[in-house]
Amino acid sequence: MRKIIMMALLAAFAIGANAQEKKSNKPVFTTVKEIPITSVKDQNRSGTCWDYSTLSYFEAEILKATGKTYDLCESFVANKTYMDRAIQVVRLHGDCQFSQGGSAYDVLYVLKNYGICPEDAMPFPGSLYGDSLNNFTEFFSLMSPYVDAVAKNSASKISTQWKPGLQGILDAYLGECPKEFTYEGKKYTPETFVKSLGINLDDYVSITSYTHKPFYTQFPVEVQDNWRNPLSWNLPMDDMMRIIDNAVANGYTVAWGGDVSEDGFTRKGLAYAIDTKGTSLVGSDMARWLKLSRVEKTNLLDSLGCLVPELTPTQERRQMRYDNWELTDDHGMLIYGLAKDQNGKEYYMVKNSWGEAGDYKGIWYMTKAFIADNTMDYLVNVNAIPKDILKKMKDARKNQPLGD
Repeated sequence: MRKIIMMALLAAFAIGANAQEKKSNKPVFTTVKEIPITSVKDQNRSGTCWDYSTLSYFEAEILKATGKTYDLCESFVANKTYMDRAIQVVRLHGDCQFSQGGSAYDVLYVLKNYGICPEDAMPFPGSLYGDSLNNFTEFFSLMSPYVDAVAKNSASKISTQWKPGLQGILDAYLGECPKEFTYEGKKYTPETFVKSLGINLDDYVSITSYTHKPFYTQFPVEVQDNWRNPLSWNLPMDDMMRIIDNAVANGYTVAWGGDVSEDGFTRKGLAYAIDTKGTSLVGSDMARWLKLSRVEKTNLLDSLGCLVPELTPTQERRQMRYDNWELTDDHGMLIYGLAKDQNGKEYYMVKNSWGEAGDYKGIWYMTKAFIADNTMDYLVNVNAIPKDILKKMKDARKNQPLGD
C-alpha cells in the first residue's frame, strides 16, 4: 500500500511539474548562428557603451580575419575622443553638447587617426581613483564645467593653455595614452599596433533608414552624440534589416546603436517590440497596457514571456518616432548571432557591456521586430552587405569610396 501511495505521489508531482512547465512562457532558445566574439565587459557607471560595444565589434572583426583574440583599450579611445569633443565645443563657443556619449564612428575615427593600444597598456578602468570599474560621476563633474568655462569665456581671445589643463584631467581619471608599449615581446606605437591587427579600416560603413532624406544617399544622422557628423547610408528599412541578416549568416557581427528605453527592453536579457496600442494583453478584463504602472508592466512582461504580442515595424512608424523624439540613440551593443525560441520566433543574439547582467550573463535576445523598430544606425563591414544592395550603393557613389 505504501508503495502504491508513493507511486501516486510521484505521478502527481510529475503531472504538476509538467503543467508548471507548460504554464511557463519563458523563452527557450535554440542557437541558429553564433559568431565568435570576445568576452563581456562592464562599462559600469560611465556613458561609454559606444566605446565598449564598438571596440568589441572590432575585436570580433580581428578574430574573424586573423583568428587572434585581442582586448583593446576603451580608456585610450575615451581619452582621445573627449579631448576632440572638447575642442569642438570650444570652437563653437559652447553651442553644442559635451557629454559622456558618442557613436560607433568615434571609435573608428580614433583607430584611423590615433591608433589603439591593448587594455593592459593603460591603467585598469577605475583603478586611478580607487574604484574597481569605471565611475565617471566625479570625473565629469570636474571636466564638464571646465570645458563649459572655456567655451563660454567672456575674453575676446583665449590661450591654448586650457588644452594641457584638460589633458591633465583626462590622464588623471583615464590614464595617459602611451606613446610606445610592448605587446607579446614586440614594441609598438598606437599607430603601428592598429596596422598590425589585420583589418582594413576603410571597409566599414554606417547604415540607417529614414524618409526625411532620399534613400541610397548619405547623410549625418541628426542626434547629439553623432557630433563628428559622419555620413550614414540611408536605406529602406527592409534593406537595413537584410544587411544585418546577411552579415550574421556570413559570420560578420554588427555594431548596433539604438533605443533601449522602450518598455519591451527588459533588464533580464530580452527585448520585444510590444504592441501596446489598443491591445488587451491577457484578456478583456485586463487593464490596457498604457494604463499600467511600470512595475505592473514589468510583471506582465515577465508572465507573458515569449508570448508578448509584437507590432509590425514600418518605415512610417520609424520616421514618426524619430521626429517626435520617441526613438532615441541611447545605447550601443554588438549583434553576433541568431536564435529561435520554442515557438520559432527569431531573435538576434546581442552582447551588452553591463557585465554579466540579466538571465543570460551579459547577452540579450532581441527580436527582429525590436531591432527594426529601434535601430538608429549601425556599423558594418562592406563585405557583409548583400551584392544587390552593395551595387546600388556603389552606383550611387560611382567611383567614390562608400565611406564618408
